[in-house]
Amino acid sequence: MQLSTSILLIIALAPLAGCLLAGFLGKQIGRAGAHSATILGLLVSCGLSFHVLYQLVWAGAANYDQNIYTWFEIGRFNASIGFMIDRLTAMMMVVVTFVSLLVHVYTIGYMADDPGYQRFFSYISLFTFSMLMLVMSNNFLQLFFGWEAVGLVSYLLIGFWFKRPTAIFANLKAFLVNRVGDFGFLLGIAAVLYFLNTLDYATAFAAAPTLVGKTLTITQSTQWDAATVICILLFIGAMGKSAQVPLHVWLPDSMEGPTPISALIHAATMVTAGIFMVARMSPLFELSQGALSFVMVIGATGALFTGLIGIVQNDIKRVVAYSTLSQLGYMTVALGVSAYAGAVFHLMTHAFFKALLFLGAGSVIIAMHHEQDMRYMGGLRKYMPITWITMWIGSLALVAIPFTSGFYSKDAIIEAVGESHRWGSSYAYFCVMAGAFVTALYTFRQMYLTFHGKERFTVVAQHGHHDGHDDHGHHAPGELAHAPHESPWVVTLPLVLLAIPSLLVGFFTVGPMLFGDWFGKAIHVEEANNVLGEMAGHFHDAASMALHGFWSLPFGLVLLAFAIQTYIYLFNPALAGRIKGALKPLWTVLDRKYWIDDVYFALFAKGSVKLGRLFWKAGDAAVIDGVMVDGTTGVVERIAAGMRRLQSGYLYQYAFAMIIGLILLLGGYWLFGPTLAVH
Repeated sequence: MQLSTSILLIIALAPLAGCLLAGFLGKQIGRAGAHSATILGLLVSCGLSFHVLYQLVWAGAANYDQNIYTWFEIGRFNASIGFMIDRLTAMMMVVVTFVSLLVHVYTIGYMADDPGYQRFFSYISLFTFSMLMLVMSNNFLQLFFGWEAVGLVSYLLIGFWFKRPTAIFANLKAFLVNRVGDFGFLLGIAAVLYFLNTLDYATAFAAAPTLVGKTLTITQSTQWDAATVICILLFIGAMGKSAQVPLHVWLPDSMEGPTPISALIHAATMVTAGIFMVARMSPLFELSQGALSFVMVIGATGALFTGLIGIVQNDIKRVVAYSTLSQLGYMTVALGVSAYAGAVFHLMTHAFFKALLFLGAGSVIIAMHHEQDMRYMGGLRKYMPITWITMWIGSLALVAIPFTSGFYSKDAIIEAVGESHRWGSSYAYFCVMAGAFVTALYTFRQMYLTFHGKERFTVVAQHGHHDGHDDHGHHAPGELAHAPHESPWVVTLPLVLLAIPSLLVGFFTVGPMLFGDWFGKAIHVEEANNVLGEMAGHFHDAASMALHGFWSLPFGLVLLAFAIQTYIYLFNPALAGRIKGALKPLWTVLDRKYWIDDVYFALFAKGSVKLGRLFWKAGDAAVIDGVMVDGTTGVVERIAAGMRRLQSGYLYQYAFAMIIGLILLLGGYWLFGPTLAVH
């Protein structure tokens, strides 16, 4: 059985059609028309994505790899638009379209009073189209198109509220940091073309073994392994897109965008693009132990150290943002130990529970009249029972409580790192193990500050009608126009629909996706690197794995963190302030985010401005204006002034000049004439 090309085209183009309708005809079709068109496009795309997954997994359809349109040909090189659809791609298509569909529905409630309603729906549909083009591509050039399109639309979405200076700063920061990663990514694609003479995935992967022994000459005495160069350059692209240290600084600031964007960017689309790309490139990465060690160490560093920053955050969305950074670190560590299936499995489970946490945070923000500081919340569980329960489900999955989806994927990664003997694996194992404790600390702190304990907000008398959406800072922090209440069904329904896979999807998929050959040839792992294969011998079934998890060290660390935060925030809240005072130096380091942002701003932002001023004053003003422009005009002016003196109009001066000229000509002929004649 062969997958239908027309169905694949509809999956990719349906969100684009919704985007164009909402974007260009937004005023004509109105708000209802904009969200109806985009949601219908996503509904079609999501339904057909599930159909494709069914065809590949249960109906016996063959993998699809065909070019649909040839863009251009130059000699033996050609650029095509085509699709490679295997189980890895189909799983990504389902996750992207399902989460995006729920975000679209949620947006109806969250953005109800925003004047840019139609524009927002147009952007998020374009975002989904870009991500689908990225994951469905069968060649590096189309991959790069989707890669850049996702980056462009993220820039538009993060700065959606463009009248806020903080939003403009955040989207510019995201754009510039991603350009750093994308420069490495483009060099990596160029290296693939240089060494393998193709941009087609299948051809490149088939030719990958020929990279063994090839080197790139940097200097006469320096040669780098070709496979290592290609993989590290490609991974630099992933470091930007998937916010890996040290290119992670853009992601927390992207919270300046509306909450649905936080869920879309951080859960299923943009930040997971780098993880998917490395998994797709597994035939190349398996050729370089050095590149894989580099990937593992970078991921481990992010998993622990960005998670630590989440402990000191007070903004409800920023806590979840730093959680995303940490979980992306876990996925990257899995890639680095050749557990590509583990990374993609965690990508899938994380998409559900992280989208749930972001949308849940947005529901709280709606109820709190756009207040995001958790210090002015507390006791919300009685006002928002659905949001409270669903966010607890997402939180339990995030900290990897056995039987939740997050447990199966996260615990498998920790075990895989423990099985690895690659250089750096001991450091990585410490980071992912300590990260389990850190994750539980900031997660339980967030839940207690938001939903439990005493109420730290006051309801003040308010004249006129308020619906909870249009209050933008008219009260002091912690003052609300009226008591919080549960969000409308268009907000809570996506929370419930995301809570279900957050609880159940891991239990039903861990066996085939992690320890079976579910991905087939979509992921390539050398036998010597197959840590998941070694773990498969100890796996019996999902229930046994979860029961064993209750006796594991990560679960013990989670219990310890739970006990600490429960005591502090439910029984002794004053202790939190005393701990902060006692650990003031450490708290300052985390609050300033290790000063990485400050260094970047001083070195690159201010440094670039100073360099520009230097070029302006020394180059433009002094050299170009002073010497080349003003200097040239000055010389011409002086020559002209001298020539004007010669043109006096007196006949005797002209006769005298002619006599002097004739004497000079005769003298010159007398001196040099014989010499010229001889030669």
